[in-house]
Amino acid sequence: MLKIAIQGYQASFHHIAANQYFGSDRIEILPCDTFRQVATAVKSGRADMGLMAIENSIAGSIIPNYSILQDENLQVAGEVYLPIKQNLMVLPDVELEDIQEVESHSMALLQCIEYLDEHPWKLIESEDTALSAQHIAEKGLRHTAAIASELAAEIYGLKIIAPEINTNKSNYTRFMVLKRYDHNMDEGANKASLYFKTNHEEGSLLRALSVLEGINLSKLQSYPIPSEPWHYMFHIDLEFKCLDDYIRNLDRLHSVTEEIHVYGVYRNGK
Repeated sequence: MLKIAIQGYQASFHHIAANQYFGSDRIEILPCDTFRQVATAVKSGRADMGLMAIENSIAGSIIPNYSILQDENLQVAGEVYLPIKQNLMVLPDVELEDIQEVESHSMALLQCIEYLDEHPWKLIESEDTALSAQHIAEKGLRHTAAIASELAAEIYGLKIIAPEINTNKSNYTRFMVLKRYDHNMDEGANKASLYFKTNHEEGSLLRALSVLEGINLSKLQSYPIPSEPWHYMFHIDLEFKCLDDYIRNLDRLHSVTEEIHVYGVYRNGK
């Protein structure tokens, strides 16, 4: 049984992503309050691996989590793409007209704002979507609904009274699977995540990207260097057909950058 650190709690979307990647019967969840705690749990050995959201198809990249990857020196072992489906849930004998307030994480409330605007409900922000469902179930709150995952309704015995109320139905979150750095490379890998630093001269980023050949640049993300105001590192994701293509391009990138760190080489998510 693998112990997997996640940000959030049982029935959170991190939990669902962990189930999807590892299999629900193979893991034990270690809940953490913050992403930094997830990284610490993996690095210290309290958890075998961890799962951390890195970007959303609507909200974009979660910039602070790139800093965590860099600071904690963890290895990316894989990735998960999860459709985010928000559901309105209540106690089993509660109907829509009984609802007076809706409780969930602020982001979930925002994702469902068009549906919520159609009703005169008070909106209450909480720490976690799954905790909102748990709160209603444990307190027996007949006039409060939660917005959370289908798994949350199943675990806490709630009824989904309105499924998939999120405004955008093409809402996906990408999660990175983290482990302690061991330098092992999967022979079937076809994706790599890394960052590089240039000398910040005119055209330096263009020179770095122009050396890539026969390989797909699927992501480019700048993020600030705390010790160097207005200077940036660049995170890139590369997709390739064989490891030789990746290694050849990594050598080329080394020749035109000041610093490179590979987070991980892994199989792309589905």
